[in-house]
Amino acid sequence: MLKLRVPRDDEAEPLSGLCLRSKAVHGYDAAFMEACRAELMVKPAADGRMMVAVDDGTPVGFAEISVAGDACELDKLFVEPSHLGKGVGRLLLDWAKEKAVAVGARAMFIDSDPGARDFYLRMGAVEIGQVSSASIAGRFLPRLRIDL
Repeated sequence: MLKLRVPRDDEAEPLSGLCLRSKAVHGYDAAFMEACRAELMVKPAADGRMMVAVDDGTPVGFAEISVAGDACELDKLFVEPSHLGKGVGRLLLDWAKEKAVAVGARAMFIDSDPGARDFYLRMGAVEIGQVSSASIAGRFLPRLRIDL
């Protein structure tokens, strides 16, 4: 059964590995993954802006947000490949939206991997442009928005 819980201090390494496995499902080669490694490293946040999805006690996904004024950024949302299509992403996105609203955000912005774009569109996001990748020079990512 899926549940949400706050991250533990000792979960940086396992959650970082989850990020890398989740990103790799989009077919990226080893050089690409290495270029993204630093950006995908996780520092569990005990300040309420990160949530971990667990299935029978095992982490299977997590989301992290940051909020400034009435705008929220979905900084990370990754799901263990074995749990894709099982509602983990939806559960985490719903948490992120609820948390953002609770702290005063009116819109959530997402710099999406192109492979995850369709998931966010199905969840109600709209594409509003593109942004430069923080990891790969010359690469652009879809910029999405969800009104809260």
